[in-house]
Amino acid sequence: MAKSESNDPQNQLTPHRQRIDALDRQLIELLNERAHEVVAIGKLKQNAGGPIYVPERERAVLEQVRQYNQGPLPDSCIEAIWRELMSGSFALERPLRIGYLGPPGSFSHLAARKKFGASVEYDELADFPAIFDEVARGHIDYGLIPIENSTHGGVTASLDCFLETEVKICAEVLLAVHLNLLSRVPLDQIKKVYSHQQPLGQCRRWLSAQLPHAAQVPTISTSEAARICAEATSDGLGSVTSEAENGCAAIGTTLAAQLYDLPILFSNIEDNPNNTTRFFVIGKQSPKPTQDDKTSLMFTTEHRAGALTDVLNVFRDHGLNLSRLAERPSQRVNWEYYFFVDLIGHADEPAVARAIEETRKHCLQLTVLGSFPRATEVV
Repeated sequence: MAKSESNDPQNQLTPHRQRIDALDRQLIELLNERAHEVVAIGKLKQNAGGPIYVPERERAVLEQVRQYNQGPLPDSCIEAIWRELMSGSFALERPLRIGYLGPPGSFSHLAARKKFGASVEYDELADFPAIFDEVARGHIDYGLIPIENSTHGGVTASLDCFLETEVKICAEVLLAVHLNLLSRVPLDQIKKVYSHQQPLGQCRRWLSAQLPHAAQVPTISTSEAARICAEATSDGLGSVTSEAENGCAAIGTTLAAQLYDLPILFSNIEDNPNNTTRFFVIGKQSPKPTQDDKTSLMFTTEHRAGALTDVLNVFRDHGLNLSRLAERPSQRVNWEYYFFVDLIGHADEPAVARAIEETRKHCLQLTVLGSFPRATEVV
């Protein structure tokens, strides 16, 4: 007996697909209606000389859409959609130019894409001083710099750049560090694994278990490792060369796999699945308070007993929580140090402002590096 048309799975799908098509049309209409408002806002900003990227507004919009979301889509999906929507909005107002530590496919590049989306312009730069310098000169709107890693601690090269520039910290990004084995050859043919020294160390247990006989070759970055592997296994015409028989692989990001056309053989091979890198977005202005902010300070004290304690006691007496304390040599006077502090609160809040002014009495120099919305989600 033939199955009735009403029980045919394809026929049952049809009305749902028609409904989806109608909703898609409505979504496009609403998104373009929203875009018209964005264009109007962009004109007002340009006339007033205001910034295109406003971190406190970004924070408010993302919190709002998460509150609106009733499922079944998870908040992470909604946030990803809205970040791309805001990226397109930047392009409508005025294309932003974002600098990051290259080459393309690096974790800095990935963090920048997660933060600003695909519709802005990106500029790969050779080192951290170049990022700071390009922001200060106005050649790029914002720069992304790694500041600390949950496994390896502070990135001292980034901290040192604050000693030579007056850029501001505008936002922070928490990036989940997931490492992947990229190769065009099967696992049993891999004889060399390229990557930066840190990722090689972060995947030590996995490499020992899966590739105990493969040589580990350090490179200047994970993206450089992907580039080397891609070039070593291609003749430039899309064909795998005889070099592939030598077993070339790289450890890198999903973005590097995409950019260099390398298959991901194994995902998330890092030993610590919770490894996270914190990035600062640097620019020329500090955002307004959002009621959930951080403030970064840089200061140096007199070379005497108890000088640092006097500073820390000021924050304690004003009830301020310090979330980070780091030190770096001043590079000007032997045995003189700069201290970097992150505290919870905004520099414009009365309690924080009073604490900063009192702290200056105990410091040879104190600089507010910026106040910015506290990142609460790992991307």
